[in-house]
Amino acid sequence: MRKNGKEIEANRAKENQFKDFQTSIGVTIENEKLLKQAFTHSSYVNEHRRKPFEDNERLEFLGDAVLELTVSKFLFNKYPTMTEGELTKLRAAIVCEPSLVAFANDLEFGKYILLGKGEEMTGGRERPALLADVFEAFIGALYLDQGIDKVVEFLERVVFPKINAGAFSHVMDFKSQLQELVQRDGAGIIEYRVLQEKGPAHNKEFVSRVSLNGAELGVGSGKSKKEAEQHAAEMALKVLKTKTT
Repeated sequence: MRKNGKEIEANRAKENQFKDFQTSIGVTIENEKLLKQAFTHSSYVNEHRRKPFEDNERLEFLGDAVLELTVSKFLFNKYPTMTEGELTKLRAAIVCEPSLVAFANDLEFGKYILLGKGEEMTGGRERPALLADVFEAFIGALYLDQGIDKVVEFLERVVFPKINAGAFSHVMDFKSQLQELVQRDGAGIIEYRVLQEKGPAHNKEFVSRVSLNGAELGVGSGKSKKEAEQHAAEMALKVLKTKTT
């Protein structure tokens, strides 16, 4: 009886914990089984074989796909001038393990993971791969429970603001970074112009200028027009960042 009483008490504590968690992140998942599954590690299932627990691996698989789709659509709409390769590179930085771990830590996901005793003792609650998996599994659970629109609403609070703030600009090229900065501030129109072509055909050097509303921001050179424009954009970013500091 004492054991059963302790189990009941522990289960109530977990129930309250998940209710508090949903309140703190502003999301309510109607299907409590899905929510618990999202936070259930395989080590916990292995230690509770007599009970019908499911681990989060299938939800993680689904959440990974949902996350890629929703982030892809956001980037597609936000950066209309980006190439397919640039969009792919940026998306990869957003949905990679370190980024997912950061999102999970911001929401204190680690506190709510159901772990086996061995995994708990070896620091599983803070293991990066485990935290990233839980974040994806939560996205999968939210998608199954309430659909894609609710997932987007959640990401609009947790992930998209970080993109808008430039948290992933380090993986973008300088032209894209400059375009992002100008669009964010509504400063006007960016234009590139080749000022000069020097050298023989097999070893040309290009000099390009970038201007904002007709005013020169930077000049750069390179072995191709694209390279010259990149260097010009790099100079322009330095100029604009100096003005804002």
